[in-house]
Amino acid sequence: MNTAIIIFTVCIILFIIDKFKPFTVAMLGCVLMICFGVLKKGGTFAIHDIMSKSRYGDMQEFVNELYNDGYEVAELINTTDGMFMSKGEAKVLGLSGSSLLVGRK
Repeated sequence: MNTAIIIFTVCIILFIIDKFKPFTVAMLGCVLMICFGVLKKGGTFAIHDIMSKSRYGDMQEFVNELYNDGYEVAELINTTDGMFMSKGEAKVLGLSGSSLLVGRK
């Protein structure tokens, strides 16, 4: 039950951030770190979004921070490289920068 509440809350926060541009990249980083802070050891996460540098900053650096914070697995998967869709499809659908951030604490 707690997992569903956290996921729903994150979706709402990300929706608000997307609609009201005064929120910054730092705010998104804070939201992610708070969500990851409540994850129990052995817990997994997966976040899919358009993770452009202008929106999230340097996500590879964020992945490195997760490893430094003790996460066993942290991986950023580009979903526009043919695994889920081609770069051309992503561009047509407005999904350039689509990525999946997955990991385990």
